[in-house]
Amino acid sequence: MHRMVRHALAAVAIAAALAGCASQSPPTTSHDYKSRAVTRSDGGLGVSTAVLSAAESEVVYGVPLANKSIQPVWVEVKNREDRAYYLLSPGLDPNFFPASEAAEAFFPGATQDERTALDRHFRRLAFRNPVAPGATTSGFVLTNLDEGFKFVNLDLVADGRSRHFSVLAIVPGLRTDYHISEVFRQGIYPPEEIVNYTDDARFQAALEALPCCVTNEEGSRNGDPLNLVIVGGLDDAFPAFARRGWRGTEEKWSGAIMKMVHSALAGERYPYAPVSDLYLFGRAQDLALQKARDNVHQRNHLRLWLSPMQYHGKKVWIGQISRDIGSRLTVHTATLTTHKIDPDVDEARSALTQDMAYSVTLAKFGFVKGVGAAPKSAPRENLTTDPYYTDGLRCVLVFDHLHTSLAQIEFFLSKGIYENDGQSPGQVKP
Repeated sequence: MHRMVRHALAAVAIAAALAGCASQSPPTTSHDYKSRAVTRSDGGLGVSTAVLSAAESEVVYGVPLANKSIQPVWVEVKNREDRAYYLLSPGLDPNFFPASEAAEAFFPGATQDERTALDRHFRRLAFRNPVAPGATTSGFVLTNLDEGFKFVNLDLVADGRSRHFSVLAIVPGLRTDYHISEVFRQGIYPPEEIVNYTDDARFQAALEALPCCVTNEEGSRNGDPLNLVIVGGLDDAFPAFARRGWRGTEEKWSGAIMKMVHSALAGERYPYAPVSDLYLFGRAQDLALQKARDNVHQRNHLRLWLSPMQYHGKKVWIGQISRDIGSRLTVHTATLTTHKIDPDVDEARSALTQDMAYSVTLAKFGFVKGVGAAPKSAPRENLTTDPYYTDGLRCVLVFDHLHTSLAQIEFFLSKGIYENDGQSPGQVKP
């Protein structure tokens, strides 16, 4: 059987198995986008921004922009400085849509009067430069569509001066398998359980003492290695992921199931495809992120659990990352199908580290023990019996809201890891 046909049938099998337990209700949304606007300030410049959902953009613009993969980003700039500022639209999206181009996408079938009215409406809504001293200016920049969340980069320049703001904005409408307000809430752990590490040696020891691997729901079997640690939150780490094209994952509801089937049959991408549940700390992942390839069967994806640790006051997430390279049948899941992972899990870990180096907010990285080495000649298995091999290390990525060049990224931790064997991360003895 042709590989593409097998993949399509596998996705259909997943859909059939999940359809009985998938939620049927559609996602809800609010049209009051300004109520969730995120505000930042620097010097005498303040910005507020919100990203519109498909329903919200249709209400504001009067046409279904999302059907054309266009998404409005609302921006308000308050200028209390002594010179005019200009908002650079390519900073939000290098392939942004001018108002006239977006309006023209809806011209077919319209009369000349309707076209003129639509063009005027789109231009009236657009953000207009410059923002004069003492003025407040607001409007929309039209970008390519994102669901779940969107990284908003606001670059404003003036004569001899510039301001830069990075915001992770929530986009209503996608039924994600996580909820930002819950994932980032302070109450997951009681205050007395949270340990804030300011000494690198103690932090390294705590990370190395964590379990080696994820487990099944009962905690009776080990699975994929816990080979990743993310230090940061909504202001630094997750904007970095969004900047580099990582996306959230959709809940396993009926709409997502149908998208999986369509993507498999059409050979298309599904950048928000659901992931299965794995377990740590007695619960399924708090959130998952993925970077999809050109079809639903291939992606680099990770799962994260918020830990009771902090590092210099920053949240610490424990994670598992691997690369899906196909689909296959299995008796080890309720759906009788699963994604097949690349057995070289260190490659996915390394690829993420290099990717985040270009995010401009990665401040430090290093490696700690804790997974346990598994050579290629004697691999371990995950919960669906896919083999994997590893050098046994966890990569630790520390983010900061300040921009960091490649030359400024620090290498830290890793004490005592390589002295005995001279290995480098990603090398496994045969």
